[in-house]
Amino acid sequence: MEDLHKALGDIRSIRRQVARSTDFHGYGPATVASTAAIGIMAAGVQTVLLPDPANHITGYLSIWLSAAFLSAALAGAQMYTRSRRIHSAMSDEMILMAVEQFLPSVGASVLVTFVLLRYVPADLWILPGIWQLIFSLGVFSSCRFLPRPMLGAGALYLLTGLVCIALGDSRALSPWAMGIPFAAGQLLVAGILFFAAQEGGDES
Repeated sequence: MEDLHKALGDIRSIRRQVARSTDFHGYGPATVASTAAIGIMAAGVQTVLLPDPANHITGYLSIWLSAAFLSAALAGAQMYTRSRRIHSAMSDEMILMAVEQFLPSVGASVLVTFVLLRYVPADLWILPGIWQLIFSLGVFSSCRFLPRPMLGAGALYLLTGLVCIALGDSRALSPWAMGIPFAAGQLLVAGILFFAAQEGGDES
């Protein structure tokens, strides 16, 4: 029985090693592009409903956290079904690997948001820039199993995050300070995935 457990453990290790050396095709270009539309819609909602976000920070957070949750749910659902179809028997390992790469960024975003909201609410204007910086780290972390041009998407989020922080005041809470960078970044990601899929003969 001990030999059986050891053999099963070895098989799991081998599968994870194979997964780590395989390009991940679970992100669909069309779905990623649709998350860009979610970002623009969120910016539009904020423009109409929240003209003064600095004095209504709860509403601001509600809009953008809802957009983030919806985007993540949409991308996660498609990642699951697409991985099952493309990666077949390796799908569980590939999905776990993808989640592991992005989970630290998600956790850091949640914790930073909580700390700023709870202890330094006067500095919440910095959140859009921080969110974009942290998201860029998630993209960079995922680049080792995604097409190499994805580094450009990470660099774009890094740059826009720094620009938001450089604004230095509540202008960073403008709806388009989040909407435009997120939409542009996601469209760039979608384009990279699309052309990589065409080269590899995958389905979009």
